[in-house]
Amino acid sequence: MKWSSISSTTLGRALLAFAAAVCLAMVAACSNSLLDTVSPGPAAAGAATVSGKEIGDLVATLVVAKEGPMTGYTREKFPHWDTNKPEHGFTGDLAQYPKCTSREVMMLRDANGKVTLDAKTCDLKVAAGGGWQDHYGFIDKKTGQLGPYKFITDPSKVDAEHIVALAEAWRSGAADRDEDTRRRIANDSMNLVAADPSANRSKGDQDPANYLPPGNFRCAYVGHYVKVKVKYALTVDTAEHTALRAAVDDCLRRGEFK
Repeated sequence: MKWSSISSTTLGRALLAFAAAVCLAMVAACSNSLLDTVSPGPAAAGAATVSGKEIGDLVATLVVAKEGPMTGYTREKFPHWDTNKPEHGFTGDLAQYPKCTSREVMMLRDANGKVTLDAKTCDLKVAAGGGWQDHYGFIDKKTGQLGPYKFITDPSKVDAEHIVALAEAWRSGAADRDEDTRRRIANDSMNLVAADPSANRSKGDQDPANYLPPGNFRCAYVGHYVKVKVKYALTVDTAEHTALRAAVDDCLRRGEFK
């Protein structure tokens, strides 16, 4: 029987859907075995913490597919902010804040200087000299040059940036996942970093084909982005895949993968 004949029947379509699901599961399983060799959570913004070869291997496992529509998307489909559960990847000293949200714990992780988080009340306190250093950077529209990096001392003025934007995750397969999976994407320490709102707004929900940080977080960003996509078996479109490969090669040339 011809392939076109099989795919045109109800049973044939069901078999094809099942085969696609099996293939996706196999890719995710292989990719997660690679992730076992990679640092599971991001350090505060700065240099990448994995080798270029490791990231290159992970890029090779990404499934290339056309992006889905935004139909039905709202940020509420990705429940956040969740309490600091072990599954979100905040390990070591950060695990002592189970009552606090993933945002609050991320803020503590990415802080500079004297910043504390009360484990009972989850209040962030910033002493003199403490705050959050943006590493994303943004291009000044008037000058076309990289603007000055901001140091922010008010926690309410810091954005909790999703490296793989939630809308991008939705278009890349999360629309078809259950709410628990989307909750984990939204609260994963690997997908969160403290950022200057100006830098975050310049990104929006764009993927690397249209946006990469212009500042010194670029290579670390690429590493985190790829790991999140692999971990949750999210797809990439052709332009995105090409951009990621080019970015990895550029980071290797500049020696910015450690």
